[in-house]
Amino acid sequence: MTGEIDARLADLGITLPHAAAPAANYVPWVISGNLVFISGQLPMVDGKPGYIGKIGVDFDTTAGAEAAKACAIGILAQLKSALDGDLDRVARCVKLGGFVNAIPDFFEHPMVINGASDLMVAALGEAGRHSRFAVGVGSLPFGVAVEIDAIFEIGQK
Repeated sequence: MTGEIDARLADLGITLPHAAAPAANYVPWVISGNLVFISGQLPMVDGKPGYIGKIGVDFDTTAGAEAAKACAIGILAQLKSALDGDLDRVARCVKLGGFVNAIPDFFEHPMVINGASDLMVAALGEAGRHSRFAVGVGSLPFGVAVEIDAIFEIGQK
């Protein structure tokens, strides 16, 4: 049986991939109380890191937002794994943390991370509205353009 959030994702033309394995010595998610902490997700394309390069030289803001959306898809895949496939247990997206691999004079970090924020709202409705940060950094793992982590509040099974 498909849940409400899965149906919204399908309406958006999104099929969640299998949750990506960690790239180093950490776990992809942790549940503590009624919160799920999702480790930073990279923009995966065909199962490998995509959007390699810097925003402001290799990618414009629009492409950066697409990279952020790819990160959000990975976040939702990890969340689905953490919740044994039941995304309808999500009560709220509490926070997204966005890192943008950008040149020093790039200043549109919030518009880049909007790619992830917009998907959270589209997929989760009002429960997708969240607090957030968007910061520029000098580099990210594997040279990707964006990395995003997340915190979700969940209800009982």
